[in-house]
Amino acid sequence: MKNKTPGILDDQSHDATRRQLLEAAGEVFAEVGFRNATVREICQRAGANVAAINYHFGDKEALYVEVLRYAHGKALEKYPLLLDVGEDAPPEKKLYGFVHSLLLRIFEKGPTSWHGRLMSREMIEPTAALDSLIEERIRPMSSVLWKIIGEILDCPPTDERVLHCAFSVVSQCVFYNHCRPAVGKLFPNLLPQDPVGIEVLARHITNFSLAAMKVFARTKNNC
Repeated sequence: MKNKTPGILDDQSHDATRRQLLEAAGEVFAEVGFRNATVREICQRAGANVAAINYHFGDKEALYVEVLRYAHGKALEKYPLLLDVGEDAPPEKKLYGFVHSLLLRIFEKGPTSWHGRLMSREMIEPTAALDSLIEERIRPMSSVLWKIIGEILDCPPTDERVLHCAFSVVSQCVFYNHCRPAVGKLFPNLLPQDPVGIEVLARHITNFSLAAMKVFARTKNNC
């Protein structure tokens, strides 16, 4: 048994260092972007040797890909895609769950706020990692929204109107984040500051979107 202890400790130390690098790198990438982030700064924040990134990940590019996966996984772990809305719920309720979850991830505060900020930065300043992020994470999530809207419109999930509606829903959510400085100066009370504010915004976006979808659903030969 004594011979196994060093191996267990080594594994724990390896996992801890890797996790510290992911957290530190996520903060740096979210603050300055992939291109401006330096290995030295990341390792300093993680309290690790400058060679640690090469050892654990290979290079900065590979680290960035892993950070995106890590951030996305952690965010969904805290805020599941539909929150507590069940699979047998009406599509309108599922839409609210989807919107609410997205807004919670976007406006997350505290130590994990870099998760949402990093994803937003990747959308604005895309890197080579975007392709894998889309296939592994964004497309599967999007397909859930397409299915929900397809049920509301009684259309196939890949119908053009379904896709346009999905983009409109998400656009409303990200607008409050991407245009946060301007909105904050114009109408600061419209920016959600707490869970209650996020819930109010989620209901507004959902109700606004459903009202538009009802018009499409009444159109004959819609799909």
